[in-house]
Amino acid sequence: MNSKKQIKRIGIVIRDDRYDKILTPLVMAMGMAEKGVKVDLLFVNWAVRALTPEGVKSLQIEGRHASEEPWLKERIAKQNFPVEIHDYFKLLKATGRVTLNGCYISANAFDVSQEKLLAEADALVDTVSFMENMINEADHCQYF
Repeated sequence: MNSKKQIKRIGIVIRDDRYDKILTPLVMAMGMAEKGVKVDLLFVNWAVRALTPEGVKSLQIEGRHASEEPWLKERIAKQNFPVEIHDYFKLLKATGRVTLNGCYISANAFDVSQEKLLAEADALVDTVSFMENMINEADHCQYF
């Protein structure tokens, strides 16, 4: 007898602001939202900058795969997926099942105010409250 647990809500914490490090959790969030799951994303540390127009435009691959960025984006486009992270934010919000939140402590450290957030971003929130809610309400939490 196969008794799979049905996931109704997940929380995802993203801490890195590199293109490839943000892409993975966003693709996972999209897949879950398309299945009807409520997804709460929290951007902490460097990642909070991705919730601003300047920050989302500055995302790139760093390190040993930096030279492969054009190749990766070409591969993503060939699969009919968006290439730009901002497009993922728009698609996620269009599902009506995803919240995009920034940690207000990180936001203060990186000079990100509510007024600077992208239209798709929901709010700057208290991380402790976010985590308490996820622990109490989510079926699963994931950290990237």
